[in-house]
Amino acid sequence: MKKILFFGSEGYIGSHLVREQLFRKYQVIGYDVYDKPYKSKLENYQKIDITNLSQLKELDFDVDYIYYFSGVTGTNISIENYDKFIEVNEKGLMNVLTAIRNKKVYPKMIFPSTRLVYKGSKNLLLSEDSEKEFKTIYALNKFHNECALKIFNTCYNIPFTIFRIGVPYGNTLSDNYSYGTIGFFLNNAKNKINITLFGDGELRRTFTFIGDICKQILEVSEAKQSNGQIYNIGGETFSLKEVATMIAGKYNIEVKHVEWPALALALESGNTVFSSKKIEKIYKIKYFSLEKWINKI
Repeated sequence: MKKILFFGSEGYIGSHLVREQLFRKYQVIGYDVYDKPYKSKLENYQKIDITNLSQLKELDFDVDYIYYFSGVTGTNISIENYDKFIEVNEKGLMNVLTAIRNKKVYPKMIFPSTRLVYKGSKNLLLSEDSEKEFKTIYALNKFHNECALKIFNTCYNIPFTIFRIGVPYGNTLSDNYSYGTIGFFLNNAKNKINITLFGDGELRRTFTFIGDICKQILEVSEAKQSNGQIYNIGGETFSLKEVATMIAGKYNIEVKHVEWPALALALESGNTVFSSKKIEKIYKIKYFSLEKWINKI
């Protein structure tokens, strides 16, 4: 039986991964900032402060995998609250890696990164080696952590696999849905509020159903050749306008275009469409249809 420590077990992606791990009969011990697990329903759960190294030193790291899905997210808010983002996102991971190093055990670290580390490209699919650009502290946090994992792998032989995620969607744990881009569109649509898009809405993204994200992470992280590697999570490609139009059509509302606010335009990464050739060499998957999902919700 595989044994897993899961930091961030109550988050959006984390709670879905935990459920899938339990379904596979893995032994999962969850950690998060809440007094009790409210999404994962884990029996083995403990509230923890990842910025407190002394708490982490008390943990048993003699496990097969450590899923590090803790952290805070945001774009412009990460600039305004840079101290919190650096403290939680960067120091938190460094503390976990330090605790592992001190115990001299070598579980494999699984880490979620983001499309926001890339410099957007209008015409090219982004491979894992494509040009990087960091327009927010959050994006910089993620890239810093990617580098930290490489350093600890080189110096202390701590294995890792990194997954860069585009735009996730879906919720198989409850009927509530408020996460990210599609969550914003849906909340407006369900309340009969027209969806607003900045500019022409032609920015393109890779959208991936949460179930497909979990399958790719679980299958690829357990492949031997994935040690020390970074993978783009595969999915479907749509423009924001295409997705907004599909949702608006179902709920009989309109899509309205407005001018870009100056700050939002300055922070916009541009088209971020993934090439998933690398991950599909290990695990080929038939992606869940976003259009069908919208028609069912």
